[in-house]
Amino acid sequence: MQLLKEIGTNYKDSFTGLSRETWILSIVMLVNRSGYMAVPFMGLFVTQSLHRSASDAGLIITLFGLGAILGSAAGGKFTDMIGFRPVQIIASILSGAFFILFAQISNFNALCVLAVVISFFSEAFRPANFAAIAAYSKPELQTRSYSLNRLAINIGWAIGVSLGGIVASYDYRLLFVVDGVISIIAGLSILLFLPKIRGYRKEIKEKIKGIIVRKPWEDILFVKFLLLSTLFIICFFLMFRVVPVFFKEVWKIDEFMIGLILGLNGIIIAIFEMVMIHRIENKRSPIFFIIVGVGFIACSFLVLLLPLRMPILLGSLSMVFFTIGEMFALPFINTFVMSRANEFNRGQYAAGYMLCWSVAQLVGPTAGFFIAEQYGYNLLWIALGTLLVFSGYMYRSMRTEV
Repeated sequence: MQLLKEIGTNYKDSFTGLSRETWILSIVMLVNRSGYMAVPFMGLFVTQSLHRSASDAGLIITLFGLGAILGSAAGGKFTDMIGFRPVQIIASILSGAFFILFAQISNFNALCVLAVVISFFSEAFRPANFAAIAAYSKPELQTRSYSLNRLAINIGWAIGVSLGGIVASYDYRLLFVVDGVISIIAGLSILLFLPKIRGYRKEIKEKIKGIIVRKPWEDILFVKFLLLSTLFIICFFLMFRVVPVFFKEVWKIDEFMIGLILGLNGIIIAIFEMVMIHRIENKRSPIFFIIVGVGFIACSFLVLLLPLRMPILLGSLSMVFFTIGEMFALPFINTFVMSRANEFNRGQYAAGYMLCWSVAQLVGPTAGFFIAEQYGYNLLWIALGTLLVFSGYMYRSMRTEV
């Protein structure tokens, strides 16, 4: 009871005073992520519905990663050119329309092309959304504004993957229709409810006149951090790409239960992350907590090596370890990224970090499915555990440079 009271108090303190526009953006993100059910089940769709190989599943997921890289770069560029509001609207509506089209096509080559197009527009939304949060919030409230947005993403994720398991057990193609419709609704919501900021881009241009702004690629420590984080995120991604296929094919867990297990991630984060961060922030360096998080995520993959007796229990235990690791690692990775930036280059630093996720999505699934198909899942889990231990060691070596 005391814990629930503390959670309520922390939430109230954390989000009091945020702007109406910040809440609108977060509600839109909640709606958008509640429909985010197609991509987590993409591997199962390819292997179970299209009856193609695991390597084909890896290929199409990798193509989503390729589109994400292109979309992230284009989204940032177009945000600077035409503004974050129209980019969010256009990206949401077009990605939704292409998701619906995806559900109508059976030709694998055409689906590969659409995978790139869909992820291009889906990812173009992210840098625009990042810029919008900064624009609509007061400087002293930006961190809390981003925290609210992250909370919305995780609640939406929990809803989306849980419902996705139900939808997938009925019809895999319906996943893409639901995802597309909700994406279009999110774009229209921004159009109808999010006000324009007059003169915002002009004001920023005036402020940076005569100022030399450091580019992210000129920050050697930051570049090292990005390379290491890309390795970590490659491992991170496979929990939501390869592991669901492992649950289905090897452990024989049905789609409904897979959705519930994946949904634990968002539920645990939504309930406990804010309280945990409130307790531990500023107690140790961000790098320390990143190392702790990486260690828990390594354990989550090693759990999958345990003798199979109760697959649902083991799958849930793996997800709990993974989520604890995520709650430690990702918030403090964000903290480190923002600590290297200032108000004039924050977007560029954020775009560099987003690029890590796009590259990981491009490389990770193909490599993961290839190893699983050629050498077995157990070797994949051992390899991921080893890479994560190596990542933790390398993060530790950076503590002397910070």
